Amino acid sequence: MLVQLKGFSYICRHKTSSMENTEIERKYLLLNDTYRGLATEKHHIIQGFISRGGGRVVRVRLIDNKGFLTIKAPISDQQRLAHFEWEKEITPQDAQALLVYCLPSKIEKIRYIVPMGELKVEIDEFLGLNQGLVMAEVELPQEEYQFQKPDFLGEEVTKDKRYYNSYLSEHPYKEWEHCTHIKMEKLNPM
Repeated sequence: MLVQLKGFSYICRHKTSSMENTEIERKYLLLNDTYRGLATEKHHIIQGFISRGGGRVVRVRLIDNKGFLTIKAPISDQQRLAHFEWEKEITPQDAQALLVYCLPSKIEKIRYIVPMGELKVEIDEFLGLNQGLVMAEVELPQEEYQFQKPDFLGEEVTKDKRYYNSYLSEHPYKEWEHCTHIKMEKLNPM
């Protein structure tokens, strides 16, 4: 299918399996900062939302010097762990240009990648208005997949919408009342 966006067009190839465009992830708060010593990668991320609502988002993201355009949507009301995700790499210049047109309150964070067998844990230390929030995501091959949680993972918050980036862009962490979540001040410096 030919997709045309203002200023450029490209071919969107449908995947052969509906599961290939499915992201299944669990979100966790952190108990400590031992993940820093286990991380094999560290990235700076800036992202904004062109559109968000009804569980659907169109996101623009800069990860270091790479740009991405992503569309996320629920698969059904019953499946909270799995959702549709389509992502296309774009030039960093295009990503920077699109970030200008995003809704207010962009998200900025440092992401640490920790290998965990065949899986990986992505830990985000949020900056700006979300500074103090530290959260991890584990992407799974299927919803029932069982794994041994590393010692640094705490409470699961997968079903709490407050921990989704689209929510954080509208309701920054620093504005939350009664924050009982891990704060960066409590972590040991690198």
